[in-house]
Amino acid sequence: MSDENNKRTRKPLGLKRSVDAGEVKQTFSHGRTNKVAVEVKRRRKLVKPGETPAPAPEATPAPTPAPAPAPAPAARKTAAPKKKAPAGETAQERVKRLEREAEEMRLAQQAEDRKREEEAAKKRELDEKRRAEENRKAEEEAEKRAREEAEAAAMAEAEAAKQAADASGAEPGEAKAGGKPTVSRKFTPVARPEPKRPAKKKEEKRAETVGGGKDKRRSGKLTVSKALNEDEGRRARSLAALKRAREKERRMQGGGSSKPREKQVRDVVVPEAITVQELANRMAEKGADLVKELFNLGMMVTVNQTIDADTAELLVEQFGHNIQRVSEADVDISTEEDVDPEETLKPRPPVVTIMGHVDHGKTSLLDALRGTDVTKGEAGGITQHIGSYQITTKGSGKDKGQKITFLDTPGHAAFTEMRARGANVTDIVVLVVAADDGIMPQTIEAINHTKAAGVPMIVAINKMDKPEANPDNVRNRLLEHEVIVEKLSGDVQDVEVSATKKTGLDELLEAINVQAELLELKANPDRDADATVIEAQLDKGRGPVATVLVTRGTLKRGDTFVVGTQSGRVRAIVDDQGKQIKKAGPSMPVEVLGLGGVPSAGDQLTVVENEQRAREVAEYRQEKATEKRTALAPTSFDTMFNNLASNVIEWPVLVKADVQGSVEAIVNALHNISNDEIKVRVLHAGVGAITETDVSLAAASNAPIIGFNVRPNAKARELVKRDDVRMMYYDVIYHLTEEVAKEMAGELGPERIETVVGRAEVKQVFPAGKKDKAAGLLVIDGVIRQGLFTRLTREDVIVSATKIASLRRFKDDVDEVRAGLECGVVLEDTNDIKPGDNLEVFEVEERERTLEVG
Repeated sequence: MSDENNKRTRKPLGLKRSVDAGEVKQTFSHGRTNKVAVEVKRRRKLVKPGETPAPAPEATPAPTPAPAPAPAPAARKTAAPKKKAPAGETAQERVKRLEREAEEMRLAQQAEDRKREEEAAKKRELDEKRRAEENRKAEEEAEKRAREEAEAAAMAEAEAAKQAADASGAEPGEAKAGGKPTVSRKFTPVARPEPKRPAKKKEEKRAETVGGGKDKRRSGKLTVSKALNEDEGRRARSLAALKRAREKERRMQGGGSSKPREKQVRDVVVPEAITVQELANRMAEKGADLVKELFNLGMMVTVNQTIDADTAELLVEQFGHNIQRVSEADVDISTEEDVDPEETLKPRPPVVTIMGHVDHGKTSLLDALRGTDVTKGEAGGITQHIGSYQITTKGSGKDKGQKITFLDTPGHAAFTEMRARGANVTDIVVLVVAADDGIMPQTIEAINHTKAAGVPMIVAINKMDKPEANPDNVRNRLLEHEVIVEKLSGDVQDVEVSATKKTGLDELLEAINVQAELLELKANPDRDADATVIEAQLDKGRGPVATVLVTRGTLKRGDTFVVGTQSGRVRAIVDDQGKQIKKAGPSMPVEVLGLGGVPSAGDQLTVVENEQRAREVAEYRQEKATEKRTALAPTSFDTMFNNLASNVIEWPVLVKADVQGSVEAIVNALHNISNDEIKVRVLHAGVGAITETDVSLAAASNAPIIGFNVRPNAKARELVKRDDVRMMYYDVIYHLTEEVAKEMAGELGPERIETVVGRAEVKQVFPAGKKDKAAGLLVIDGVIRQGLFTRLTREDVIVSATKIASLRRFKDDVDEVRAGLECGVVLEDTNDIKPGDNLEVFEVEERERTLEVG
């Protein structure tokens, strides 16, 4: 066709109706309109037989449409005739009728469109098949043509070779004298071998679908009627047929039921004690089979009961598995035998612990070394938990840029365990002694801890700026505790310093470096880390946080570890400056986030290979701790009766503190306050804020809650008001111990003090009135006064304890009778008086009770 015919022409303008033009405009309420395409059926003209119909008028040339299958005559439907409006129709009814007619026309149009799409899909499928057939025929013709050309070329080559052979054979034949010409041998042409071509891959037949073998993707648009009527008229496959097909497929693959299944032998790890179900899981057997076997052995058990290792071994052998005996102690991690080779060790910074009496300037000295001020943040100006810091020296030469790790321990008497823990993890101890105060109880305790740990000591005599400072007195007093300084020809270094004036600090750092060089401190940084927990707490925003000191190896972010009875994974590492770091080497104090719970201070942190190993070790340690806590002491009848006859008063209390070290110190201090008459019973001691569980426990036990640097949360505050639970808040430990001692003393009541005033002997008994009896006494010692307390004893056995109701000398009432005189008395509430009894008269004085705070 020409380009002019391909051009799209515009519709001519006319006065046709919209129905004749093929479109109907619908008008709805709210100004909505819609145009619907309408097919108009041509009018059929009837003619007489033999008469030719008049030619149809030529239509305006239209663009050639794409070839489409002609719709079947039966499928063509005429547009629905326009219904006449019924008489008396209202506007609403007319709108509803028009909407209904429009919806019917829309559905009819959609059905027509679907039919056209199906026919177009069928046509496309036929076209594809036809094109595939034509392509296949074209390929076959191309191959045939190529084969014919190859054969022709081979024939031509053979013909040329034959002619060349004839020409070369004729010349020597003519040269022979008197001979016949030699007849050449005929050459049979051989077809040239075809080059090997890769075999064409057979077209994979598409899997026939259930609905007649044609691909549903070629069947056009999926409609509702197709989806609903797809399986209509088709017989469904029965369940028996499906089972038969599956069984046949299983037999074809060699997994039929007739073939016996081969038993898999396993290596079963059996600890000292294991439940039947756990053993069945490790053997991959049914728990009921194990229970049945145990019944045959005469053991009536269930799957949840625990059996010993010998019984488990019998079961494992009975079921044909291999047993591996393992002790529960093998689960735990032991670092004592793990020693690093000498060639892997590298120098590490020294760990220095500052110890001494309270208020001798330990933290102030450390502040002067660090250039910070920590004491302002401490309650009461005293350190109440271990602080760990790392500084870099600013000296010159060899001492420049060296790192030193400092641990600051509290000096109060209650923090004995903290000082002991600080001495156990340290390399060098700096004993701070105030020059104006001398040797004090906590100073002596620090010396004992240092000697027990076996670490070297450096004495720092602080407060040298005060006029009353006397360092020689400190040196002489240290001799009493076998600490001989260098100035007195000893081996202990001593340095005179002043934390406020910052004098003598360089000499102290130099002494620390000299001592560290003598110790030759080394560790292996290229291994999994081991660390010691210095302090642990429960932070509200960060969760359980542990301050650890890395002893060897390198602690990295993402390491899986176990610490005490807790396990976890290192989520973040924070140094003493508050910055997050990726790894921490030996002798570095850091805060570790990512623990499953708050560990105990002093626990060992060990990095393990995976989380399963960490959980296994933590669970084992938790079981052992529970067994130890719930184990009953051996009892006897004597201890049982002693407990029944005991009159000791218990004072229940709950303790919550900010860090684990403070919890230990408070619990120990409360136990030290206890005596033979009253003792503290700690119901619960933990780290973190006071929760509603703590308040409920305190309300049930009628016990106060001691909060040390912590407060209750919102829900706990509501419960405190509702249940009227007593709260005791403290931030200094000696305030806490003093108040608790007063509370316990008040629980006991005032102290009663007896003072014996006089003694008398009963000489004769007289009747006094109808019921009472009067005793004639001879005063032996002291004074007998009316109204005092008395004890009547017979052969040194107390008969009664009462008061003197009446005292007479001769016939006169008197207030007192002195020694050597005779008198008569009437006792209250008793007439059991005999000659020869003794009367002891005493006064009772009540004083305020006080308990000694250790």
